[in-house]
Amino acid sequence: MTYNHHKDHSAAAAEFLVNKERVQWHDDALWFVRSKRDKAAFALPEWEGLRTQASAIKDHTLSCLDEYLQQFEQNAARNGIHIHWALDAQEHNDIVYSILARHGARKIVKSKSMLTEECHLNDHLEQKGIEVVDTDLGERIVQLNDEPPSHIVLPAIHIKKEEVGAIFHKHLGTEAGASDPQYLTNAAREHLRQKFLTADIAITGVNFAVAETGSIVVCTNEGNADLGVHLAKVHIACMGIEKIIPRTEHLGVFLRLLARSATGQAITTYSSHFQRPAAGSEMHVVIVDNGRTTQLGREAFRNSLKCIRCGACLNTCPVYRRSGGHSYHNAVAGPIGAILAPNLDMKKNADLPFASTLCGSCTDVCPVKIDIHDQLYQWRQVLVQEGYVATGKKAGMKVMAAILSSPGRFSMAGKLARKMLKWFPRLAMNGKLNPWGRQRELPEVPAESFREWYKREHGK
Repeated sequence: MTYNHHKDHSAAAAEFLVNKERVQWHDDALWFVRSKRDKAAFALPEWEGLRTQASAIKDHTLSCLDEYLQQFEQNAARNGIHIHWALDAQEHNDIVYSILARHGARKIVKSKSMLTEECHLNDHLEQKGIEVVDTDLGERIVQLNDEPPSHIVLPAIHIKKEEVGAIFHKHLGTEAGASDPQYLTNAAREHLRQKFLTADIAITGVNFAVAETGSIVVCTNEGNADLGVHLAKVHIACMGIEKIIPRTEHLGVFLRLLARSATGQAITTYSSHFQRPAAGSEMHVVIVDNGRTTQLGREAFRNSLKCIRCGACLNTCPVYRRSGGHSYHNAVAGPIGAILAPNLDMKKNADLPFASTLCGSCTDVCPVKIDIHDQLYQWRQVLVQEGYVATGKKAGMKVMAAILSSPGRFSMAGKLARKMLKWFPRLAMNGKLNPWGRQRELPEVPAESFREWYKREHGK
């Protein structure tokens, strides 16, 4: 599975917008999840206190990240866990493959992990002849359809049940035309059960890593991580360095926030704790940087490392809901992805911070109080300064700045615009010459500006 790096967000979104019925359905589905989040949050009088506490814990942890990572390594090693450090995606993939090769593993089951998506682990292993099966139902659907997830919590939110039926008919041999969710789920369960039973090694992500105990916590609603780990002889857990929290007691804060923010549940169905390998088994944890220390060093953007991957900012974002996750050409879509992606590659992801209205709804719903819309605005400044903005847009902004910074020029431009708009064809204003106007109707042109009216009425 590969991401589309050839089209910028607006071009890819335009393709998604062609199917208006799907766009409306996608929008409604995500807003439904956002509404469930609100109900779950408002049911807790202490909700804002939990957000403040979680944010403070993350602030503290990021300030002492090196100490907590070393503490985690020491305690995990004491528990019999093998710890590996990876500087970037390639090193992460090489480490995982080396463990598989050492055990002669050819069949892998993997639970949901946005880090492995970020590192394109599936592609790396498949090129070496290893079968990798994503065991989260949504992940398996998009994997069978040869596409990446479009959402970090709801990977197949863009696919309708009728399309799932067609995918399962093609790959799993289900009845043609079947679209009953229970039937399709049972077919997937039977298919995946065979994969679990024959897998050599299980790979999971990590939601939280506890420095105090050297243990990790994996949250799922399907129990697929547990089934994979307990049936396989080797467990490989892949985690970004920001997943560390200091103590076990802090889980009480984050677990109450995570599921409520993600899906409106009180808690995930399975919150699985892994502290040491079972007798006769191995456990490996691969700790990955891949640009995170660079982000940590960017004062304006370090708060993005607080993210607990709940997806709340995606569910509320008006741009994401109506453009689809694949338009972000990045493992993590939506507002948080638009902050994280330019850190990895400014040139390739320069379009993403502009895929936002800066309405601030993402910041409002973030359970760890990341200033998401402020960071999107900050990235725009950085990208312009670094020269990663189209020449036409940069020139346009300079002209606008010159006009808006001078009352005289502003007044003159207003008079000129009012005269031009009276005779300038509306077709041109809403056609190819003005992409912004294609889906917008301009208001009637006023005869005079407010300043002109005020001066005429009040004489000053």
